[in-house]
Amino acid sequence: MKNLSASVKGLIFSLLAMGFAFAIYFLFLAKPNYYLVDNPTPDTYYFKINNGEEKILSAGQYLKVDLEKGKNSIKVFDQNKKMLYDSAFTVEKVRGLLNITNKDYYINNQYYGYGVNKDSLIAATKGIDIDNKHYLGDVKKTNKLYNEDFYYNLDEEYDRIVKNVAKTESRTKIFRKQDFINYYKNYYKL
Repeated sequence: MKNLSASVKGLIFSLLAMGFAFAIYFLFLAKPNYYLVDNPTPDTYYFKINNGEEKILSAGQYLKVDLEKGKNSIKVFDQNKKMLYDSAFTVEKVRGLLNITNKDYYINNQYYGYGVNKDSLIAATKGIDIDNKHYLGDVKKTNKLYNEDFYYNLDEEYDRIVKNVAKTESRTKIFRKQDFINYYKNYYKL
């Protein structure tokens, strides 16, 4: 190392620093991409994706599954293994949620940034009614078979740290109905 020129030492040092930065990113900061099948009901369901092996989804569970971009198919069976439906859906993004029970989910848009007045941001949107109660904010309801219009999946939390303080940003998260109500009451404390 003593016989190396200063520029070569600098190159080696910068390559090591870059390797360290990538290691930190992939170990602590990288967000994994995956797909979930969810069952928020008290019933048990069986399903097959793309005519693969049969999988069981018990009450209140979700399961990570492998999906390919493009056309996919799913067959869903009740607890007596009677077919409920056979459907197709298209995957375009790197994370998504399969709603095999046709229950309601809520996609909430949360704002980030230094000095963000979250009360004025949620009051500026029309909100949504759930069980005859009005909830303010940028929220939309979905009960589609497949949804990928969100950033954080059911089993993920919003970032607790503001990453970019120079501007206002937002991130979307999908919630089960009761999970959204609990989150709303806790986060907004209205």
